[in-house]
Amino acid sequence: MNALGPSLAPYIRSSRSLKQLVTPVAYWYADLMGYRQMGLKYDDLQMEELPQVQRALGRLTPREAYDRAYRMKVSLHSSVLHKPLPKEQWVSAKDDVRYLKPHIEDVIKEDEERTNWDNMIVERK
Repeated sequence: MNALGPSLAPYIRSSRSLKQLVTPVAYWYADLMGYRQMGLKYDDLQMEELPQVQRALGRLTPREAYDRAYRMKVSLHSSVLHKPLPKEQWVSAKDDVRYLKPHIEDVIKEDEERTNWDNMIVERK
């Protein structure tokens, strides 16, 4: 189990029949959540208070950071108006890529490696 929690995704991806069964439900649920209608991507919903997410946000390119801030601003404005964005401004499923997850995973791996090195006991033979 990693810091993001347990995941069934590797098991589901390894089974062709299970993947065919779960994929349409996953797309349906993602559309039902409504964050794409507000102009957000999935990784925009990460809890920014977590230290791993904070460090991952610092690793974004300037363009990614600007795009994220813009999406947040647009979604906040849409929320204040109590209306979803026009359909042409919705984030499509193919554009909803996980841009922050690789950075978070790198931070978690670095933390684990740092912990392993800090707790290493050197013995003389």
